Amino acid sequence: MDNKKTYKILTILLVMQWAFLRIIAQYPAIIEKYYAHGLYVYISKFLSLLFGWIPFSIGDLLYALLAILIIVNIYKAIKKKKLYFKNTLFKIGGFISILFFIFHLNWGLNYFRQPIYKSLNFENEKYSDNELLTLTKKLIVKINEAQFSITKNDTIIAKNELNRQQIKEVSYAVYNQFQKKYPQFYHENLKAKHSLFSLPLTYMGFAGYLNPFTNEAQVNSLIPKNTYPIVICHELAHQVGIAPESEANFIGYLAATNSNDPYFKYSGYLMAVRFCLFEIFQKDPAKFEALKIELNKGVLKDIRQSEDFWKSYQNWSEKYFKTFYDSFLKANKQKDGIKSYNKVVLLLVNYYKTQEL
Repeated sequence: MDNKKTYKILTILLVMQWAFLRIIAQYPAIIEKYYAHGLYVYISKFLSLLFGWIPFSIGDLLYALLAILIIVNIYKAIKKKKLYFKNTLFKIGGFISILFFIFHLNWGLNYFRQPIYKSLNFENEKYSDNELLTLTKKLIVKINEAQFSITKNDTIIAKNELNRQQIKEVSYAVYNQFQKKYPQFYHENLKAKHSLFSLPLTYMGFAGYLNPFTNEAQVNSLIPKNTYPIVICHELAHQVGIAPESEANFIGYLAATNSNDPYFKYSGYLMAVRFCLFEIFQKDPAKFEALKIELNKGVLKDIRQSEDFWKSYQNWSEKYFKTFYDSFLKANKQKDGIKSYNKVVLLLVNYYKTQEL
């Protein structure tokens, strides 16, 4: 079969794949049973055995190779001064079709599984301002306790003496402990890696990501150390098969705060407090200011230090990368796009209606 015909067939298959996803997305229980707790378990095990032992990110190298191939092909087209539009269109369609298939087979179908609140048996109702305020006050008590337990001084920033590699090792024990309490999220051979593109990720405003083609959980090695534990827990949640960002935040939070490690607890509560305070600020800045002063000075210093870190890397390109990622999330059943990260507040409020904090 010649290449032209192959590209045409692959392009047609791309349309068929898209149509299939629109249909299968209507049956999350089937995806949950046969993919999330079936096929994905074996695929993730295979990918972990294939790439997990390698100390650096294979996925990042593949992305770099892809970028080089695209640049080379554009250069060749410009040099020849010829662009066979129809053939090029089918070639691009065929290439996207292959990536589309691998993406959804390896990990992407997790976007269509049952929502996390059903797995944990709690409601997902809209919360009242009073419910948010009550939870935020409780979380402030928790973060203050966590900070003081580490520093023994409420004005000092909690400082983790472990290096990032050691914190990664602790994260696996944290998840093992978490999975004993929540066996529905069991996953073997969890592994996080530092992204080879940590500096570009920082300029783009991202703390980490999961490579869906190699199933590698990538963590930005430059982010502040107190943020690092919860980011690892978030990315490992993706590796477990939790696709939506709000749900990965929530599972990461549960893993961190249910651990025995004081720095993971602190990092988890810090994330939750910041998301809740942000929601309050959006609705009532005066209440936000009143709650903010209830935080230990050491916690406030930590938050400012983190904000200063990200501000130092802000640049014109960040909004374009985040716009692209926003569109990607919306295309995968996350209608709020990049704002879906904040939806963890909805999960937190509803979860703690039935659980003690």
